[in-house]
Amino acid sequence: MNKIVISGATGAIGTALIGYALERQMQVLAICHRGSKRIARLKKAQGLCILELNAQEYSDFVNHKEELTALGKYDVFFHLAWQGTTGPDRNDTGLQMRNIQYALDAVDLAKELGCECFVGAGSQAEYGRAEGMISPDTPAFPENGYGIAKLCAGQMTRIKCEQLKIKHIWTRILSVYGPGDGEGSLIMSAIGGFLENCETKFTAGMQKWDYLYSKDAARILAGLASWGEAGQIYCVGSGQIRLLKEYIHEIYKEVSGHRASDEELGIGRRPYMDRQVMYLQADTSRWPGELKQELEQNPMCSFTEGIKETISWYKRFQNEF
Repeated sequence: MNKIVISGATGAIGTALIGYALERQMQVLAICHRGSKRIARLKKAQGLCILELNAQEYSDFVNHKEELTALGKYDVFFHLAWQGTTGPDRNDTGLQMRNIQYALDAVDLAKELGCECFVGAGSQAEYGRAEGMISPDTPAFPENGYGIAKLCAGQMTRIKCEQLKIKHIWTRILSVYGPGDGEGSLIMSAIGGFLENCETKFTAGMQKWDYLYSKDAARILAGLASWGEAGQIYCVGSGQIRLLKEYIHEIYKEVSGHRASDEELGIGRRPYMDRQVMYLQADTSRWPGELKQELEQNPMCSFTEGIKETISWYKRFQNEF
């Protein structure tokens, strides 16, 4: 894997994957939403090429033979782009249906760019409210349009990749945090609220949650592209769980330098969402042996380490939030 393509390149996983690849002297084609302000966050570096292209333009771009030829050939296509990931947009059925088509268009684009492997970013939302540790064998019963569309995109892109003779890897990603994450995530909203001394409101925080730092998510996706088995599904998480309110307390401690009570942080002031997922833990036992070995030699980042880096990044870019 020497040359990779990343759609959705300005998000938390995308930016981490760019950093991972450039550190290893890979060449990266970063596909970004046209006119995105986040493009400015990407460091100008040798080996990084930015292509501004909206998802709805993928299907037309495959016919631009001269531009495709100029871009050259690549090895792996990481499809991370997705619209409508939060709030009411998750049940915007028209938007989610279009996302499925964009994923299929991304496979066509991968083929035109010479990619031999397509890695798609699915979601734990494909499972709905699962009991116990989540594995590829856990029955999928998505409860919103976002999860339904991700499930369909994984299945449909696998069929298309088989037809085009491209290795297909589908990942079901749990909760990733880190630089580049959206302001609406719990981690980023907590950091922002604590830094700005705003009143914060959280649920009781009794959910048992699996958080994965974005740099580790990038390492895992890269490892699955190299060592994963074609046509397989892999759950992506740390494999470790803690109460959600414990994460909130640790964020506050790293921001302020001291501890606070649940009441002071606003824990318990917000009701749980309808159909709240209360247990989220990835079963990592199916990961390829080579990936497990690499992570044993270079362990994943602790939440304390990851949140320190995330807070530092937030302070640099907080004017954009």
